[in-house]
Amino acid sequence: MDLLEIVLFLLLCAVTLGWLARRLNFPYPIALVIGGAALGFLPELPLFPFDPHFILVLVLPPILYQAALLTSWRDFKANIRPISLLAVGLVIATTLAVGAALKLVVPDIPWAAAFVLGAIVSPPDAVAATAILTGLNVPRGVVTIREREGMVNDASGLVLYNFAVAAVMTGTFSFLDASAQFVAVAVGGVIVGVLLGRIFVFIHRYLGDVFIEVLMTLSVPYITYIFAEYLDVSGVLAVVAAGLVRGRYAPEIVSAEMRIIARSVWNLLVFLLTSVVFILIGLQLSGIIGRLTGYSATELAFYGTLVSAVAIAVRFAWIYPATYLPRMVSARLRERNPAPTEAELFIMSWCGMRGIVSLAAALALPLALDGGAPFPGRDLIIFLTFVVITVTLVLQGLSLAPLIRTLHVGTDWSGHEEAQHARFALGKAAIAAIDELAAKEKVPAGTAERIRAEFAEKVRIAPSGRHVLSGGADVANRLRSAAIRAERQELIRIWRENKISDDVLHQLEEDLDYQESRS
Repeated sequence: MDLLEIVLFLLLCAVTLGWLARRLNFPYPIALVIGGAALGFLPELPLFPFDPHFILVLVLPPILYQAALLTSWRDFKANIRPISLLAVGLVIATTLAVGAALKLVVPDIPWAAAFVLGAIVSPPDAVAATAILTGLNVPRGVVTIREREGMVNDASGLVLYNFAVAAVMTGTFSFLDASAQFVAVAVGGVIVGVLLGRIFVFIHRYLGDVFIEVLMTLSVPYITYIFAEYLDVSGVLAVVAAGLVRGRYAPEIVSAEMRIIARSVWNLLVFLLTSVVFILIGLQLSGIIGRLTGYSATELAFYGTLVSAVAIAVRFAWIYPATYLPRMVSARLRERNPAPTEAELFIMSWCGMRGIVSLAAALALPLALDGGAPFPGRDLIIFLTFVVITVTLVLQGLSLAPLIRTLHVGTDWSGHEEAQHARFALGKAAIAAIDELAAKEKVPAGTAERIRAEFAEKVRIAPSGRHVLSGGADVANRLRSAAIRAERQELIRIWRENKISDDVLHQLEEDLDYQESRS
């Protein structure tokens, strides 16, 4: 089977697993991990030859960039303390705890290699969490912290991963040198990302072609990642920074047509990359297990159970003290930001599903050291990564819905209220624009009234009841376009004034995009 046939086979598998997930009403990450594992044990399946580093470069930049694009600055700043504790502190704690657990049960593995596994499984996955939490009755605060944490912890986990892999490759490690290098790499990556993000925003304003704009948007994360890595700074943080910068300007510089196309392209790309990586690991799983001849099935099952239990337990052991201790010390914090309920804390602790980022990092492990010796414990690390992903996705992912019902976790309606207030403001702006243009161009009363009635529902203003005339289609379209432009301007204004979150912005922006495409 040649390369083209293998690629077509992977795409066919992705389509099949995606279809099964939809038919069975399963979150697609769970279907992918189960389906990928099953594929690995089918007889006489071909192996897909790939460069491990290429997988990392192919998969991570677009996933991190999309998450950064959709990040709400207002929610991020409002929850900066818990997000930082989870995305940095918990990632470091998980790396150390999982690494120590692996070293305890497998004494022969080097400490650096054990910490490689810890860094790989330390960041819970934002893509998996969003896919599983969608449609569940989860409070907005829990979802916000979990999704924003997912974006930042990917970056911090991958930076730790790079340092751990470098320690394995060189055989040396200095805490002071690593700390200084960590700061330099992180700061350098952020600076590069911010600068490139602003450059791409400037270029975008002058493209003037929807398809070129979409193509450039797809190119930005790869260009940013590769350029940052060339400068020996963090490509991961550079991509995140570039996405955050561009996300702040996107509502003003991106057209409705471009957003509609880009939204579909991005969703397809992330789904395709996620599917292919899960299938790739599945195809290699039987070979990996076959090479782990030094361990019995009982030992492998025990190692996988232990590492998974540690990864899950560390999140509980971190979240509860991180929630209560600061409030015990600071009365101001208790008053300004009351602690979540016990049920919400448990759900937040249980939402530690691992996914595509961990899998891509495991697949990207070098095959050999610089001297030619095999990378120590590579097959065991990949196997244990897959076990942790499977356990967390299946056990935690499938149990979330019944847990939420059992714990009687309530819905936070603040986002719904924000959207309602925003729709009211947009409707008023639209009607004002219709009236202004109708008076300016002396539009027939019936035509103006008909278009006005389309937007009146948003502010619950009933039309005056005058007889509706047919009017000219061209005049009606101009009125409708003027109303949509006014709504978009009002939406951006109230967003800039922090009256609505980015989530509400994106929700209403999508509605306006489709209205504009039909006008």
